[in-house]
Amino acid sequence: MRAALARAAYSTLLWLLQPAFFVRLWWRGRREPLYRFAWHERLGFTRATAVPGRVWIHAVSLGETRAAQTLVDALRRERPGLRLLLTQGTATGREAGRALLRPGDAQAWLPLDTPAAVRRFLRQQRPALGVLMETEIWPNLLVAAARASVPMVLANARLSERSLAKGRRLRWLLQPALAALRCTLAQTEADAARLRAAGVAAVQVAGNLKFDLEPDAALQAQGRQWRSALARPVVLLASSREGEEAMLLSAWATLPAPPPLLLIVPRHPQRFDEVHALAAAALPRVLRRSALKSTPPRDAGLVDAWIGDSLGEMPLYYALADVALLGGSFASLGGQNLIEAAACGCPVLLGPHTFNFAAAADDAITAGAALRVADLAAGVAQARALTGTAEGVARRAAMAAQGEAFARAHRGAAARMAGAISALLPDDTSPPAS
Repeated sequence: MRAALARAAYSTLLWLLQPAFFVRLWWRGRREPLYRFAWHERLGFTRATAVPGRVWIHAVSLGETRAAQTLVDALRRERPGLRLLLTQGTATGREAGRALLRPGDAQAWLPLDTPAAVRRFLRQQRPALGVLMETEIWPNLLVAAARASVPMVLANARLSERSLAKGRRLRWLLQPALAALRCTLAQTEADAARLRAAGVAAVQVAGNLKFDLEPDAALQAQGRQWRSALARPVVLLASSREGEEAMLLSAWATLPAPPPLLLIVPRHPQRFDEVHALAAAALPRVLRRSALKSTPPRDAGLVDAWIGDSLGEMPLYYALADVALLGGSFASLGGQNLIEAAACGCPVLLGPHTFNFAAAADDAITAGAALRVADLAAGVAQARALTGTAEGVARRAAMAAQGEAFARAHRGAAARMAGAISALLPDDTSPPAS
């Protein structure tokens, strides 16, 4: 009874908030027009693309979509005729997801988690199986899938202690959804233990899909070429979040001359202009990546900072940088993925807040690929030491090699997850291309 009342209250709240949700989409669409596309799909109306029997994968944003690429490739090896239905929740995720599609596949927005929208979506699409990436637990969607006999998998699953505590406060709402999962593929033993404590029954450890991502070799080569043309070291703030840039610029002002070249790559594209303005107010000469072509102008190394206002080019930025400060780990946001930096051979400095990627962060530190610092001021000082002294340069080279070895040693999650998912599929999951 309590669970039913909790889900009814949750559903009513979502229904009442729908107008505000669509206003927010329209507002975000000013800078990212894709948010204004196909709103009917947010309400579950996707009839035009429906082909029963597809494997449905939901990857909410850019990071999850990129991780899903390795899983999709492994599933296609297991099931060569597989047809894919891919859903996202963000514009960057949907844009990146287009590259995963083949003839006969389809893409849509994930519907709002209202009972009517998820029922429409499942009734029209009739997927053979659904895969939710990482942390995407939607109460109405999972209950509706169970009622429609659609097996659901939580893949590349992670759960922090903080999220576990929040989940316990919402247990009457979340427990029926967690119980509806047919299989959960956790990143680590610690994630698996927390998921079991949250009430997930069938949990197995499969590793982290992000280790299976191969950084783009052409972008890395381009980054190394740019770095060789510069006469000074480069320090990167990677995937920065709101508030971190101001902290960095404040610490940067205390460095003795000449400082390294500063490279800031904001996590979210809607903040590119804001971060550029912030840097330009603090430093006299700031250059945007969007102003560069394939080769920077001769005086590009003479500026104070570059702003990485592009998408899909993190391998370039990591190859260009001598050391990276990991965004999201200096504000209390849980950190971003450090695996790509390690795979590119870029040493990483972590702030105190890495609870979203705790195991990867701890393992990278143990492997010698990363260092923990107290705050951005300490990170700036450590970055200067790694780039400005002979001892630091030697240590940085060792960290780069250890990072590449660390990334290689943890591969294989995609094949393990594809095998577990394929075992849940019926024999025929290869509908004809539409």
